[in-house]
Amino acid sequence: MEGSLSVIGYGASAIGSGIGVGIIFGMGMQAIARQPEARGVIQINIYLGMALVEALAVLGFVLAIIS
Repeated sequence: MEGSLSVIGYGASAIGSGIGVGIIFGMGMQAIARQPEARGVIQINIYLGMALVEALAVLGFVLAIIS
């Protein structure tokens, strides 16, 4: 078998970040539906969480390219 295990690592990183973003947005929409008056605060937290999860996906991509 030829190739690199870093590709498998990046695949796992991409799947993990996709699941993470889905959970973040799903729970955020539930929170907004329960308390519409707190939409602004919840929306900021959704964007921060998404940025952190996507940063981990980019980190996995960079590490896959380096190794």
